[in-house]
Amino acid sequence: MLINTRSKEFAIESILLAVSALAVVILILISIFLFREGAALFKDIPFLDFLTGKNWHPTSVPPVFGLLPLLLGTLLVTAGAIVIAVPLGIASAVFISEIAPPNVAEILKPIVEILAGVPSVVYGFFGLVVLIPRLQQLLDLPTGQTALAGSIMLGIMALPTIISISEDAISSVPDFLKEGSLALGATRWQTIYRVTVPAALSGISAAVMLGMGRAIGETMTVMMVTGNAAVIPGFPGGIFAPVKTMTATIALEMGEVPQGSEHYHALFAIGAVLFVITLLINLIAEAVKRKYRFKVGS
Repeated sequence: MLINTRSKEFAIESILLAVSALAVVILILISIFLFREGAALFKDIPFLDFLTGKNWHPTSVPPVFGLLPLLLGTLLVTAGAIVIAVPLGIASAVFISEIAPPNVAEILKPIVEILAGVPSVVYGFFGLVVLIPRLQQLLDLPTGQTALAGSIMLGIMALPTIISISEDAISSVPDFLKEGSLALGATRWQTIYRVTVPAALSGISAAVMLGMGRAIGETMTVMMVTGNAAVIPGFPGGIFAPVKTMTATIALEMGEVPQGSEHYHALFAIGAVLFVITLLINLIAEAVKRKYRFKVGS
């Protein structure tokens, strides 16, 4: 019996190791393909010219591939989404975990998780039909397809991720920390923002980073609501003007380019930049998690 149990455990461990190794290998192969195809662009175009170029005109003669308007458009829309989603998401997580009655929390949590599974095209269609006309009318804009519309929609899309993970982190804070705070005379609200939230900051930071990753990597919604104008956005007026993001550029143009052309390799170069940005976000998230875990542990 003992030998059979050990054999089963060894088989399970071997399967898990094989699956994990396969995932790593697939990720490495995708990365190699992405960077190889993107690097082919820089045989004729210097990397700094691509990164700092102020114009994106792939169909002109000669074609111009400047990433800067796409990069700034992506960062502007993502920053706006984070400004909207982070305070609302954390506040909602605190309400569900610490304030709402148990029967209400049991209803709200599944609803939030269902919202995370709504297809992005549905959000994009809602933004196109409902949000854009109202923004145009309310703000007296030439068009409602602006960076602001993209930020609002991406903020809504990031909310379920931030709320769900933050709520789990807040709920996992040990009760003795809260009880100790209350025993020392702190009010319920003081306990929440001075004890509970700081103790859960590691998980909350992970939630924010995952929400940022969802926003920066979103394609269909921003393609439908941001206007897709490859211009460098001004500040602060650029939030009310059309922009074009890197993900939308890849989705709009990849189906029309000849394989192996400069334009083709330029789109892969955009994907490589997105890959690096996402990697940096994950590294920052890991650093923040380690920092605050140390603080709470100490």
